[in-house]
Amino acid sequence: MAGEQTPDMDRLIAELMEEIARQEAARYSAKVLEEARNPRNVGAMLDPDGHAGLNGACGDRMEVFLRLDGPQIVRATFMTDGCGPTVACGSMLTRMALGKTLEEAAAIRATDLVAALDGLPPEHEHCASLVVNTLRLAILNCEKPEEPAGDA
Repeated sequence: MAGEQTPDMDRLIAELMEEIARQEAARYSAKVLEEARNPRNVGAMLDPDGHAGLNGACGDRMEVFLRLDGPQIVRATFMTDGCGPTVACGSMLTRMALGKTLEEAAAIRATDLVAALDGLPPEHEHCASLVVNTLRLAILNCEKPEEPAGDA
């Protein structure tokens, strides 16, 4: 019957999933995998106090939204169309920024984010830079609201 799987197919799928999990565990830290598979603070924010979006050289898009109480970040969210490491970086950085002042959050470096994730493969370290740069731009936009897009 169409749509039914045979026991051999079920076994093959299970073996492939186990192999993928082994390869991911060999390549990424447990923290990267946890943040990528179960990201926190995902989603757009209505009327944020600060917002920015950047496109990375790799083609990933990152957006960061901030809600403030005075100079303190009380809510931070992100959206991305990027890969697992980009999702992990967005999730971890929003958690790192929460409760910090704008000045403290602006001081977070890509190397701090990579360390918080227990490392990234060298070919994915640019994901941390993209997320940190997007946060910094959102912080600047808290101080000077974004202007509406105009014609060139």
